[in-house]
This record gives sequence, structure tokens and C-alpha cells, in this order.
Amino acid sequence: MFESHTLSIKNLACQRGERVLFRGLSQDFKSGDFIQIEGRNGIGKTSLLRILAGLAQPLDGDVWWDLASISKRREIYHQNLLYLGHLSGVKPELSAWENLQFYQRISQAKSGDEALWAVLEKVGLVGREDLPAAQLSAGQQRRIALARLWLSRAALWILDEPFTAIDKKGVEILTALFDEHTKQGGIVLLTSHQDVPSCNLKKLDLAKYQAE
Repeated sequence: MFESHTLSIKNLACQRGERVLFRGLSQDFKSGDFIQIEGRNGIGKTSLLRILAGLAQPLDGDVWWDLASISKRREIYHQNLLYLGHLSGVKPELSAWENLQFYQRISQAKSGDEALWAVLEKVGLVGREDLPAAQLSAGQQRRIALARLWLSRAALWILDEPFTAIDKKGVEILTALFDEHTKQGGIVLLTSHQDVPSCNLKKLDLAKYQAE
């Protein structure tokens, strides 16, 4: 079980180029929340997730983790965060095993070879664990990135289109993992063009905050 946490968005505004995408976004996400960010293409879903992950700055407003701005407690925040963006973040010259072993070493993840074998089986890469990621398909490389979810001990998961290149069965497996993570007191925020088969899912529509 995770400690109780709150991710707070305070009067957030986002600009891309000369265009303001959204403004006035305020929302609190608490332990146990499973949230899908909705909105048409170009409305700023990915930009919002990057701001929440501390990878981009808002035009206005702030993001707080518990009782302080993430800019003032960056190290603590990142210890509690797992972010997966559009790109897999996989090192192409390393194998699936080496990529996940590297993740174990740089984060507070589940350690040991046994944990690695378990997640490789979960994502269907047993038998391909020693191949350089560059020799794997885009879908298989995506599975390496997603395998971090089973290793992660981070309370907050921010995921941009996690179901990309994943079949229906894979979507069900991932959704069950997200449900379990939130039942343990974690927080999941994601974007998805696919239906998410969870009765625990809540939705945040960015269109409500679209700038005039």
C-alpha cells in the first residue's frame, strides 16, 4: 500500500507557439484516482502530461505534490513518479533485459533477476530478452517500456497513450494493472484513443478549459 498523496493542478494555462491551448485548469487528484485526460487532437493532452511530469513549464499556474510545488521538491516528486511518453525511452543498443536492469538501478524499482523474468513473461518477451532493442519491432520496444510498470514502486503513473501498438488482450492486462495500482493507493493519469475497460475510470475533458 502507498502513503496518501495528492497531485494538485492550480489554475494551469498552457501555450504552444503563439497559441494558448487551455487555461484556468484546477483539479486535485488523490490516492486511488484513475483518470483519463480527454480532448480532441491538438487540444494539449500531451502538453498537460509533460507539465505534470515536470518536463515542461506552464504559461501560468502551478503543479503541487502534496503540500508544495513540484519545482521546490523535484527530487522527492520524481522518486514518486513514473512517466511514459509517446517515445518508448528504450536504449536501442541494449537488450530488453539490459534496459530493464538499467531501470532497476536508476529507480526505486523491484530488484533482482526474478522480478525481471516475471515482467518479461508478462509482456511476452521471454526468448527475446537478449536481442538488442533495435532488432525488435516497435510494438516489442513498447512492451519493454511498459514492463517498467510492473517493476515500479512509484505512487504516481503519468502515461501518454500506453495502449499504442498493444492488442485487445494487452489492453485488458494493462487496465487490470492500473486498477490494482489505484486500489493500492496509487494514482494513474493517462491519455488514450482507445476505450479503457475499467469501471473505476474517471474522465477529465480538456475541452472545458479550452482558451477562447
